[in-house]
Amino acid sequence: MTDRISATPLLALDAVAIDTETTSLDPNRARIVELGGIRVRAGRIAENERFRSLVDPGVPIPAESTKIHGIDAARLQGAPDFAAAWKDFHAFAGDAAVIGHTIDYDLAVIGGEAKRAQVAFRVPRAIDIRILAEFAKPDLPGFSLEQLAAWLDVKVEDRHSALGDAVMTARVFTRLVPLLRERGIRTFAEAEAACREFSEVIAQRGGWVAPGAPAQTEGERMLARVDTYPYRHRIRDVMSSPPLYIAADATLAAAMDLLMQKRVSSVFVLADGAAPETPQLAADVGILTERDVLRAIARGGAATLERKVGEFASRPLAAAPAEAFVYRAIGRMSRLRVRHLGVADEAGRVVGALSARDLLRLRAGDAVALGDEIDEAPDVHALGAAWAKLPAVARGLAAEGIDARDVAAVISRELGALTRRAAILGEARMREAGEGTPPVPYAVLVLGSAGRGESLLAMDQDNAIIFTEGDPDGPADRWFAKLGTHIADILHEVGVPYCKGGVMAKNAGWRGSARLWRERVADWIGRSSPQDLLSVDIFFDFRAVHGDGALAESLWRDALDMAKGQLAFLKLLAEAAGPFEPPLGFFGIKTDNGRVDLKRGGLFGIVATARILALRFHVAERSTRRRLEAVKAMKIGAERDLDAFVEAHGILLDAVLDQQLVDIAAGRPPSNKVEVARLDRAAKQRLLESLRNLKHINNTVRDLLTGG
Repeated sequence: MTDRISATPLLALDAVAIDTETTSLDPNRARIVELGGIRVRAGRIAENERFRSLVDPGVPIPAESTKIHGIDAARLQGAPDFAAAWKDFHAFAGDAAVIGHTIDYDLAVIGGEAKRAQVAFRVPRAIDIRILAEFAKPDLPGFSLEQLAAWLDVKVEDRHSALGDAVMTARVFTRLVPLLRERGIRTFAEAEAACREFSEVIAQRGGWVAPGAPAQTEGERMLARVDTYPYRHRIRDVMSSPPLYIAADATLAAAMDLLMQKRVSSVFVLADGAAPETPQLAADVGILTERDVLRAIARGGAATLERKVGEFASRPLAAAPAEAFVYRAIGRMSRLRVRHLGVADEAGRVVGALSARDLLRLRAGDAVALGDEIDEAPDVHALGAAWAKLPAVARGLAAEGIDARDVAAVISRELGALTRRAAILGEARMREAGEGTPPVPYAVLVLGSAGRGESLLAMDQDNAIIFTEGDPDGPADRWFAKLGTHIADILHEVGVPYCKGGVMAKNAGWRGSARLWRERVADWIGRSSPQDLLSVDIFFDFRAVHGDGALAESLWRDALDMAKGQLAFLKLLAEAAGPFEPPLGFFGIKTDNGRVDLKRGGLFGIVATARILALRFHVAERSTRRRLEAVKAMKIGAERDLDAFVEAHGILLDAVLDQQLVDIAAGRPPSNKVEVARLDRAAKQRLLESLRNLKHINNTVRDLLTGG
């Protein structure tokens, strides 16, 4: 089960930091004398959302306890009993996850009080900063709240009051978040798992309570039932095409006639002097809807029909990419409160129209908001909160039986959107730092699996930047180096780690002018050593996600043309990938500690084969499946082998996605390693047969490179 809070990055966490003051350190005997809490929203302390209540324990308070917290019988005059205090606290905290210092003690004491008072208490999901600090800095001399505050430069205030300690706990937590991220603890579930590693110690502390297990909310149950049509179909599948235009100087009467004649509810309005047969950029186009016409007539009467269309057109045109999924259009219409969108290709040219009428039958609930929440996130915290919804959406799609390739395409589009938003936030940071605006037009690219539309939930960054002009280490290049650093840092904070191979625009080898990129491609093709080509292959999968799409598309087409017929280069690419060998042994699938790496032992070989064949036969496709199917359509090579590779690609992706969802829910970082023992017999057999069908993939590549 992959609920939303499990996948939430700690920097975007909604929770309540809590603390109790009690009569004893023994959780079996302790009674609460004070409850305190403070909210954490999107990873930041909500200073004005605090709770504090004294509690009458109904028993004498030992003097040694009063010395610690200063609470005695006199201070408790008129204080509520636990039942009343807990009612107020629950109204404040609800069912939020909690953060505490030695939180298992507080939960045990609260549980005991609830049992005595006969009030409902469900152990919440919780994380413990004392334990997490030990993961972040194991060599600290101690892990008391004071010691953690001193280490992290947190001011100690109102110590040994429940609210004061809760506030300190929240502040320590926010300081721990970046340190935990560097130790591989990014999400709430991963922090929970880290805390559970101390379960044996906790069990020895008789009567202490472990934090609660994940519970599926109604919203998450809804996601599991989500209508999957918007996630399986792209906007190009449902748009109206070709686009319908009218001149800006045409009359409203002419526009109304056109709408009625074509039986449509909107028409695009050309810029002055533009020809309708010329591809139009979305930025230059307006839109006039039937509602615009009716409103104009209602305000101005029949005489309005003789006025010019350009007076009433809406600009700029709200548009969505043709290759995006339908749920993206639903979310955008909802946010903008519009009923019509333009549809644009990757170069930003208008290729169609989409209306609410087209989407009327589509219902996808909350999940459609994911895309626009990413697009509109004002800062890293909000971006992280939006990104955390992705595993829940993936789980809902998988539960509906959607092919893992389609789920991967959704994930990839959102990773592209996340990268785009990181670039926009990065530009804002540059302006705030006095660095100005982009010196020349540019585009941000995603490479590898994101560019192919095949990303799953274990991802890192693969991005690049192309700009129109500028020399290496020149003013423009230095500006984009800083932007690339912001992009990488933002993605890393949100939960997409830095690329271990350095494929990021912040590094000089992955940014440059259009001229420099073409020189690089020419240089790659002329290389003589496979070691020089070790990260080059993923370049040919790139896709623009921000900026000048036409600039990026031109580079991709040119690179494809340059590689055409270059057999020596393609053989070197194949050699750089290394001989592929599926993880098979005499007794079946070979595992390491019970798991098999299906990326290295399966997907990598299929993807590399499809890419090399696409370059060999000039196939202008990015996805592995489409590349293989295009080669098959050319009647080149053994169709049975190519079909087997396509089928294996889907089966391997499905197995990896399923394992990743299980691991995320358990607080384990997702990977490409599948636990074979948890597969049922049928799934295990499918996986085994798929790997067996890859045994001859090296021969297939060799034969098609030399004989095509």
